[in-house]
Amino acid sequence: MSDSSTPPVTPVIAVEHVFKSVSDSTGTLDILRDIDFRLAPRETVAIVGASGSGKSTLLSIIAGLDTPTRGTVRLDGQDLFALDEDARAALRAQKVGFVFQSFQLMGNLTALENVMLPLELAGQRDARQRAADMLAHVGLGQRLGHYPKLLSGGEQQRVALARAFVVQPAVLLADEPTGSLDYATGETIMELMFQLNREQGTTLVLVTHDRGIAQRCERRITIEAGRIADM
Repeated sequence: MSDSSTPPVTPVIAVEHVFKSVSDSTGTLDILRDIDFRLAPRETVAIVGASGSGKSTLLSIIAGLDTPTRGTVRLDGQDLFALDEDARAALRAQKVGFVFQSFQLMGNLTALENVMLPLELAGQRDARQRAADMLAHVGLGQRLGHYPKLLSGGEQQRVALARAFVVQPAVLLADEPTGSLDYATGETIMELMFQLNREQGTTLVLVTHDRGIAQRCERRITIEAGRIADM
C-alpha cells in the first residue's frame, strides 16, 4: 500500500498552458501554442526542435525574460508573471543560472570578475574566493586575470559555466551551449556541465538541436511549430 502521508514534490518549474503570439501589419504569428509541462528538482530535460520551432522563446519565457500571451510559469511555486520586472529579476538572480551559445561575458572584466559579478550583485562578501574556487574547479585556476578576448572559445564557455553555477542556482537554463564550439571542445564542455549539475543538484533545461546531447538528458521535449510534439 502506498504511503499517502508523503507530500507531493513541488515542481521547480511548472509551465502552464503557455501561448505566445506576435502581431504586425501582416497579421498574427503564433510562436508557442499551449505548452504545458512540469519539471521536478534535479531533473534534466532537453528541449529539441528545428530552427524556428519556438525553443529559445520558450526558454526566455521560463526565465521570465519574455512574457507569454497567455498562461504562466511557476518557478519554485512562484508565479513569475504575477511579479513586476524588478521582483522577477530578483527571483531570477536568486534561483536561475544561464549559459548561452555566445558566452555573454563582460569584455571589460577579467575571468575572475565575470564570475564574481552575480555574487557581488547578491551581496555575497566572499565573492572573490568563491569565484576563484569555481574557476579552479572548471580548470581555469591559472586564467583568473585574463580578459575574455585572451581566452579560447572553450575557455570562455568554462568561465560562463563557472559564473552560472557559482550562485548554486535551483535551475540552469542553457541555450545551445556548444553551438559556437568545435565538436571536441563542445563534448568537454557538456561533460563539465553535467558534472557540475550532478554535484549541485540543479534542474537543467537545455535547448539544443543536437540529438546526441539531448539523449544525455533524462527527458526530451520536442517542439514542432510551437507545439509539444513529443515528451
